[in-house]
Amino acid sequence: MRTVSRSGVALTVVIVAGLAAFPFVFQANWVVNIAVFTMMYAGLATAWNLLGGYSGYISLCNAAFFGVGAYAIANLFPTSGGPPGSTPFLILPLLGLGAAILSIPIGWVAFRTRGVTFAIVTISLLFVAQTLAFLMRSFTRGSQGMGIGVPRFSVATYERPFYLALLAIFVFAVSVCWYVRRAKLGLTLFAIRDDEDRARGLGVDTEIAKLVTFAMSLGITAMIGGVWAYYITYIYPQFAVDPLITIGMVLMVFLGGKGTLWGPLLGALLLVPAQRLLAQNASTARWYLILYSGVFLLVILLLPRGIIPSVQDLIARLRSKSDRDTSPPAATVPTVRTEVVP
Repeated sequence: MRTVSRSGVALTVVIVAGLAAFPFVFQANWVVNIAVFTMMYAGLATAWNLLGGYSGYISLCNAAFFGVGAYAIANLFPTSGGPPGSTPFLILPLLGLGAAILSIPIGWVAFRTRGVTFAIVTISLLFVAQTLAFLMRSFTRGSQGMGIGVPRFSVATYERPFYLALLAIFVFAVSVCWYVRRAKLGLTLFAIRDDEDRARGLGVDTEIAKLVTFAMSLGITAMIGGVWAYYITYIYPQFAVDPLITIGMVLMVFLGGKGTLWGPLLGALLLVPAQRLLAQNASTARWYLILYSGVFLLVILLLPRGIIPSVQDLIARLRSKSDRDTSPPAATVPTVRTEVVP
C-alpha cells in the first residue's frame, strides 16, 4: 500500500478548509446559492467518478437515484408535517444505504452488458425512472409536483446549512474514492478498466467489485438528491429525474480528469457558476446547454484526458527536459591512434 504524502495531506486540508470557510466569508445569499449547486455537482461528479472513472463503465442512470433520494425526503417530510428543521440531514446515511441496496439488483442486470451497450441500458433505465415518476402518483404526485416542509432556518443564512450538508457528503465521497484507490477494490477496478477479460482470467471477482462500486456511487447520489429536494422545497418529475443532471456530472468528470481525486471538483468549479449565472437571466437561461456542448468539444479535441492529467503530463515533460538540460555532459574518452608497423 502506498504511503500518504505530506503534500497530499496538506492539499486536502487546504481545499476542505477553504470550502468550509466559503459561506462564512462570502455571505451574500445569491453567492452561497451558486456555491450550493456547485457543491452539489461536485459531490455528484465524485460519486460518478467512483464507477465511471475507476472501472471505465459509463453509467448514465445516476439521475434516477438522484430522484429516488429527492422523493424519499419529500415523502418522509411532507408539507403537512410542519417545518422539519435539521432532521432530514440526520437520516441521509439511512437514505443512502437504502438506495445502495435498491441499486444492487439493477446493477446485476445492467452489468450483463459492457461498453456502449452498458451506457444504452443505463440511460434507458433513467428514462424508465422518469416515466415512473410521472405515473406513480401515490409516491410522486405526478406532474402536479410534490411539496416538502419548509425548513426552519434563518432567512439571512438560509443557504448555509444546505451548503455544509453537501460539503459533508462531498468530503465523504472523496474519502471513499481515496480509500478505494488504495485498497484491493481499486486495483480490481483499474484492472477492469484496462482489460476485464484478462482480470477475470486471473481469478479477479469483477462482478462483486462492480456491484459494490455501483451501489456506493448511487447511494451517495441519492443522499445529494435528498438535500437538493429539501433545499428547493418543491419538486417535479422532469427536474428530479433529469437527464441533464447526469450529463452535467459526467462532463465535469471528463473536464477535470477522469479517475483523479480532485478532477470532479475542478470541473464543477469551472462549469456550475457559469451555468447558474446564465440561468439567472431569462434570455440566457438555456444557454448553458451550448456551454456544455462547447466544453464537450473542447475536452474531446484538446483535453481528452482532462485538465489535471494534462497538466501533470506537461509538468512531467518540463521536468524531464530540465533534467536533460542540467545534467553534466558525458565524459569523453580520448582516442588513441595506433599505427601498424610493417
